[in-house]
Amino acid sequence: MSDIDIEQYKIKQEPYYEPTGNEVALYQAAYEARLPVMIKGPTGCGKSRFIEHMAWKLKKPLITVACNEDMTASDLVGRYLLDADGTRWLDGPLTTAARIGAICYLDEIVEARQDTTVVIHPLTDHRRQLPLDKKGELIDAHPDFQLVISYNPGYQSLMKDLKQSTKQRFTGMDFDYPSADLEASIVQKEASIDAELAMKLVKIGETARNLKGHGLDEGISTRLLVYAANLISKGIDAPDACRMAMVRPITDDADIRSTLDHAIDAIFA
Repeated sequence: MSDIDIEQYKIKQEPYYEPTGNEVALYQAAYEARLPVMIKGPTGCGKSRFIEHMAWKLKKPLITVACNEDMTASDLVGRYLLDADGTRWLDGPLTTAARIGAICYLDEIVEARQDTTVVIHPLTDHRRQLPLDKKGELIDAHPDFQLVISYNPGYQSLMKDLKQSTKQRFTGMDFDYPSADLEASIVQKEASIDAELAMKLVKIGETARNLKGHGLDEGISTRLLVYAANLISKGIDAPDACRMAMVRPITDDADIRSTLDHAIDAIFA
């Protein structure tokens, strides 16, 4: 597919990522073996940033798809479109990735309908093929192609989970929030704030995470800590920044808000 500009899918600058364990080596080995990878972890813990970092490190194009419940198989694979000259075929992101040898990252895969995710099966076993039934074409995936999926297991239910027939086609990696010291270091670097302030934000985050299952569906993510730090670096008062970036987005429950607001006031007293 010489008409596809592969460079547009390559990440030009290194995405900042701090390893929390041996995940870089594990992923690199999986890529070298061209094994599909499933990444599980809570919202905002760095899953997408990690994939971007690895695509940059491996110097491979990356095509990311944000999955949703309205996504059809045609959205992934492609469809015929009408134009002035009649009909023409337009590849979907999965097809493009298979053709050019990109890493195809399906973010929050469980949000897609199960009848949609079935189309990835032939790409995740020994066949490494993608049938385009509507076009009557069978694509052999480029040797560099790899499929990566992610989701947050904390939100899963019987209605939103991957079938075993899909899960067992992937290797798996568990992600979680970093340790307090490492998370503070990440927040400090991402928002250019001092170490003491970063640690205070992490303490608020830990307070919220301890409430998970006790009024909160999900704790405060590392991403939201960085948001608060960015607001503070723009001159916003720290408690106000924390409420705006870390408390208001995650809950409308008055009691939970009050608990977290008190924690903020105590930490910044």
